[in-house]
Amino acid sequence: MGDDELEVLEVYGNDALARVFVARMRRGDPRSVVEFVESVQPPLSREEKWVIIVSSMFGCPIGCMMCDAGGSYAGPLTSQEILAQIDECVIRRYPDHRVPSKKFKVQFSRMGEPSLNPAVLEALRALPDRFDAPGLIVSLSTTAPARAHGFFEELLHIKQEMYRNGRFQLQFSIHTTDLEKRRALIPAATWTFEQIAEYGERFFEPRHGDRKIVLNFAPLIDHPIDPSKLKEHFDPETFIVKLTPLNPTIRSMDQGMVSVLQHGRPETYKELVKALDEKGYEVILSLGEEEENRIGSNCGQYVQRMLSEGRRPMDAYDVQRYRGQI
Repeated sequence: MGDDELEVLEVYGNDALARVFVARMRRGDPRSVVEFVESVQPPLSREEKWVIIVSSMFGCPIGCMMCDAGGSYAGPLTSQEILAQIDECVIRRYPDHRVPSKKFKVQFSRMGEPSLNPAVLEALRALPDRFDAPGLIVSLSTTAPARAHGFFEELLHIKQEMYRNGRFQLQFSIHTTDLEKRRALIPAATWTFEQIAEYGERFFEPRHGDRKIVLNFAPLIDHPIDPSKLKEHFDPETFIVKLTPLNPTIRSMDQGMVSVLQHGRPETYKELVKALDEKGYEVILSLGEEEENRIGSNCGQYVQRMLSEGRRPMDAYDVQRYRGQI
């Protein structure tokens, strides 16, 4: 292994749903550990939809209240380290670099805030020519840090140049319309709702087949989502709403955070979905699979805290097998 060559330390999960890869990116650096994920979405086959979720940082400087990636930030990945995660997943299945999936989705949403790493932009420029993948779609999820203005301007140019016709999905983490509680959830200087809305209106170009901008919510008890307040800022013709259950993380358990959405209990979200629908919003319910939480493929980035504290959420995958290897 070279000094900057990805080394997979452990793989968790299964082919039927998702696999989590834990990898060291830099030899001799115990902090250079990341997670990345490949998953399918039953009942769709891998040939119909295949998702790869990559990390852009070692840990994260934002420190969101429900996320375990914060607290041990060790810097950004290079563009080659980001692309190496995608390479690892692709080459394992398609060594000729030909990805036959009708929808091949690469998500920048694992460890790290992508907009604070300029190498993400380099990776986005390189990605379309890296594989023979006609179904490539890129998704980027962000808290919209206030200091990332330059990143977002360049991202807009890259989307316009390379990701027309619905090949890019931009997502903003909102979580609540109560601004004070949102600042507690996301303890960093971020764009205001007005700034997010203004940028979203510029980014979304329906005449070029763009996808609508996604507003992400993990609805929590005592963290209101007011559709009327939402509509004051976000036009349903430009923005859609995605609702996702709070994923099991150590930080969310420590904070006593409780998800509004519960698997198998539609009564926990019917009223909210109805209220959003009445305001004109398209709503995506991203409930996932309970097994997916146990595998850890959408768990909220908790390897760093598990390594440092020796704790793990109930039903999480076990990192004890690689603790001594890094």
